[in-house]
Amino acid sequence: MVKAVELMRIAYLECFSGISGDMFLGALVDAGVSPKLLEDTAAALDIGARLEIKRVMRGGISATKVDVYSKHEKDLPRGVFEEQQRQGQQRHDHAHAHKHDHAKTVSGRDSTAPETGQSAVSAPHEHGRRLADIREIIERTALCSGIKKTAIKIFEALGEAEAEVHNTSIDQIHFHEVGAVDAMVDIVCAAVGAESIKVERWMCSPLNVGGGTVQCAHGTLPVPAPATLKLLRDAPVYSSGPQVELVTPTGAAIVKTLCSGFAPFPAMKIDRAGYGAGTRDFPQHPNLLRLTIGEAEPGSFLEASSLTERITVLEANLDDLSPQVLAYAMERVLAEGALDVFSVPAQMKKNRPGALLTVLARMEDANRLTELIFAETSTLGVRRREEQRQTLSRHWETVDTTWGPVRIKIANMNGAVSNYAPEYEDCRALAEARHVPLRTVMQAAIQQYLQAEQQTSARLDTEASIQQRRAKSEKRFSKS
Repeated sequence: MVKAVELMRIAYLECFSGISGDMFLGALVDAGVSPKLLEDTAAALDIGARLEIKRVMRGGISATKVDVYSKHEKDLPRGVFEEQQRQGQQRHDHAHAHKHDHAKTVSGRDSTAPETGQSAVSAPHEHGRRLADIREIIERTALCSGIKKTAIKIFEALGEAEAEVHNTSIDQIHFHEVGAVDAMVDIVCAAVGAESIKVERWMCSPLNVGGGTVQCAHGTLPVPAPATLKLLRDAPVYSSGPQVELVTPTGAAIVKTLCSGFAPFPAMKIDRAGYGAGTRDFPQHPNLLRLTIGEAEPGSFLEASSLTERITVLEANLDDLSPQVLAYAMERVLAEGALDVFSVPAQMKKNRPGALLTVLARMEDANRLTELIFAETSTLGVRRREEQRQTLSRHWETVDTTWGPVRIKIANMNGAVSNYAPEYEDCRALAEARHVPLRTVMQAAIQQYLQAEQQTSARLDTEASIQQRRAKSEKRFSKS
C-alpha cells in the first residue's frame, strides 16, 4: 500500500522591490488576513495608533496599502518625507520673507529605521524605549504566547543590529530608532498576521536592497543602511532598479525572524497570493511585495531552508613544503577572505608524502586567493573549478556564563533549530583568562542557551494565561 504524501502549508515572500513593515502587512491583508484583526491588534497595544488600509495601484497591479497613523500623523518613508520637507521649505521661502514655525502634518521615518516615525526636523516627543519597555507593552496584551515571542524576537533582532552598529549592548540601546509607535504596530501586527495564515514554513527570495545613499542622523550613508546590512548577514541580496532604500531595518528583521531560508520560487500547489504596496510609485518598477501561500512536499524544503550559491574551489598539490609554512599559508588564506581551507595527506609521485591544499572561495575572490597561494606556498600550479554550495541558514545568540559572554551559533532547517554550538574562540578566550577547562566553558554555554529557551517559552505561556484569565474576569464584571 502506497502512503499518500502529506503536504506542508508554506508561505513565500518575493522581495523584488525590497520589504518594509507596511509592505508586509499589506501583503498579508491582500492574501486574506482580516483587516479588522490587524486594526484590533493596533488598538490593543494602547499606544495611540490606528491603521488605514486601502487599495492602490503600483505598476498597473492592484495591491493593498497599509499606513500607520499616530496622533493623527501619517508615517512616511524618510526619502519621501525629506523630499516633501524640501518642497515645503522652498514654497515657504518663496512666499514669506519672515520666519515662523510650521505645524508638522506628517511624520518622517527615522534615519536608520525607516518605519519609526521619528523625524530629524520635528521636536522629539518620543525619547525612546528600552527593550524591557517594549516587552512590557507587548506582554500586557492578550495575544497568545507564540505571537508575543515572535514580536519580541523581531525587536531583539533589530536591537542586536543597532547595538552592534553603535558598539554597545542591546540593554543600553534606546529604541528611538525601532521603538516608535509605527514600528511597534508594524512588528506586532506582522506577528499576528503571520500566525493567522497558519503556515508551517516561511521562505524568501533574494532581496533587492535598492541603491544610492540615504540621509541619516549620522550623515549620508550608502544603501543598505548599517542596521539593515547587519540584519541581512548570510542572506542573498542584490541591487536593481530605483536607487533608493528598498529594504528597511524592520523589513529585514521580519525576514530574519520568520524565514527559514532563501530560494527561488519553490514547487508548490498555489492557494492564494497577495501584494503589499510601498509608499513610492516608481515608473517601470512595481513597488510591491508579493506573498504566495500554498502547499508543498516536505522533501522539497532542503533547498529552501538553505542558501545555495556558486563558489570556486582552488586546489594545489604540495610535496616540498614544511608543515609550519603550510599552516601559515592556510591561516593567511582564511584571513584574506576564504570561505574555508583544509589539507589532506597525499601520496605524491616518486612515493613522496605530501598534502592536498583545498580552498573554498567566493567567485570574485578566486583570482586574489590564487595569487596568495602562489606567493605563500611552493606550488607551481593551482587548479580551479566552480561548484554549487548549500549552507543552512544560521544566526547568533549570546549567553552569559559564570566566566563571561559566549556566542552560540544556531543553524535552522525547515524553520526548526537543527544544530547549535558555542563559538570556539569565545570559549577558548574565557578558558585561558579564567584558568578553567575549555570543555567546562563550552558545556556551561550550551546549558545556558537551553535554559534561556525554556524560560522564554515558559514565561510567555504564563503571561498569556494570566492575560486570558484577566480578560475573562473583566468580561464577567462588565456583564454584571
